[in-house]
Amino acid sequence: MDGGATITIEVLSAVSDLAEAEWDACACPEAADGGPPADPFTTHRFLTALENSGSVGGRSGWQPMPLVARADGQVIAVAPMYAKTHSQGEYIFDHAWADAWTRAGGRYYPKLQIAVPFTPVTGRRLLTRPGWEAEGRNALIAGAARMAAAKRLSSIHITFCTGAEAEAGADIGLLPRLTQQYHWENRGYGSFDDFLAALSSRKRKTIRRERAQAQGFGGTIRTLTGDEIRPEHWDAFWTFYQDTGARKWGRPYLTRGFFEELHDRLRRDVVLVLAERDGRPVAGALNLIGRDALYGRYWGCIEEHPCLHFELCYYQAIDWAIAHGLGRVEAGAQGEHKLARGYLPAPTHSLHWIADPGFRDAVQRYLQTERAAVGEDIEVLTAWGPFRRGPPNHEGDEQ
Repeated sequence: MDGGATITIEVLSAVSDLAEAEWDACACPEAADGGPPADPFTTHRFLTALENSGSVGGRSGWQPMPLVARADGQVIAVAPMYAKTHSQGEYIFDHAWADAWTRAGGRYYPKLQIAVPFTPVTGRRLLTRPGWEAEGRNALIAGAARMAAAKRLSSIHITFCTGAEAEAGADIGLLPRLTQQYHWENRGYGSFDDFLAALSSRKRKTIRRERAQAQGFGGTIRTLTGDEIRPEHWDAFWTFYQDTGARKWGRPYLTRGFFEELHDRLRRDVVLVLAERDGRPVAGALNLIGRDALYGRYWGCIEEHPCLHFELCYYQAIDWAIAHGLGRVEAGAQGEHKLARGYLPAPTHSLHWIADPGFRDAVQRYLQTERAAVGEDIEVLTAWGPFRRGPPNHEGDEQ
């Protein structure tokens, strides 16, 4: 690092405008050893898959405007930034803020979002080359703020950032927000049975019953990754995804072309779990692989079978994580039903810049109250978790 370097900021029209090696030197320098990235979602290949497939850009309401910081010409930091004309696909909700500001006579949209579209997964959002962490992060934040001020935008939102980024952003005046989701932690388990042994007997019996019921659906369950995944598997999964998207969001966020991009460029990052009956996939769950985590992303089905959702999304993911030595499974946003299946609440973070001082004060007061409530929820839900609270008892004992 050169303390006297001149740092400049540029706004690109797409992540693909920057060479993959330059972007990934900031996004995933740990992957230079040939292993997986810590966070597959901020890699050049994932973000450009969204662009190439038309899942972002056009009329999606997510207009790519990635930030690039250079020190004497060398790329030292990047950020996946988007101009947003709505608040869909973010999973840290600000709809009430938008409504309040609009009713007060303001214009909330467009806003700037530093995030991975449609992806409620924690990871670095202010991506810096090693050795440039503080300078790169501050340059990106300053650059986004200058752009927002020049264009008279209402706000900037950095969502699902790391705790360290949230702390650093708060130190320079951004508003930190605390939310939560559910993660499974690998406590050194050698097998799924080892995990079950850590649960209370009642929860252990319930999971065994659910797995037996799901696996008795009348077909087979296959876990595929890399070249095991064939184009016809994506044909099936696209049908599943459309059904789930139509029911949950009104319309699917991702295009069919995105799954073709996954196959062409990212299938080694993917774990696809399929339930097949009579030679035909009837349900599936899509996961992406990180260096120490498996990230559950999408699920869908064309046949309803009891507990099959739990098996494909949660239990098969735990099986795969244990077998491959991963430290956790992140199962996406929301869902207290995950608690009984071994997924405990974990904090998630975001940062917010609000242009109007009065509006900023109101949001700050709200966030302070929300933060206390979320912290209490995490504490209470963790105490209600399914794990034993003492030494092992006999199989039939309640704990």
